[in-house]
Amino acid sequence: MGYIDGFVIAVPTANKQKFIDHAKLGDGVFKDLGATRILECWGDDLPDGKVTDFRKAVQAKEDETVVFSWIEWPDKQTRDAAFDKMKDWMEHPENADPRMNPEKNPMPFDGARLIFGGFIPVVEV
Repeated sequence: MGYIDGFVIAVPTANKQKFIDHAKLGDGVFKDLGATRILECWGDDLPDGKVTDFRKAVQAKEDETVVFSWIEWPDKQTRDAAFDKMKDWMEHPENADPRMNPEKNPMPFDGARLIFGGFIPVVEV
């Protein structure tokens, strides 16, 4: 069934196009490393929860929009190999793919409030 990485981030609403440009450039790296599908979704209908919700999860401010993204991988081994490659790039930036260089492709959001995790699909319809 593959493997899924999920991400939730708060992006300044004024940076929507910057986010799209950032994602288009950076997401190509994931495709080159074996991802089969990537979706970047701009928040549209995010109801306020009583206990928690998407906005609270990433401490979104009034002028920010929540983005929900995921990367589909053929299997966990492919995902782990891709993440190992990216960790190596962090340790040896001179070897990094330029699309992942924060000076050339800066994050248009606060990465400290990004939440992510890996998931094993259990139902697919």
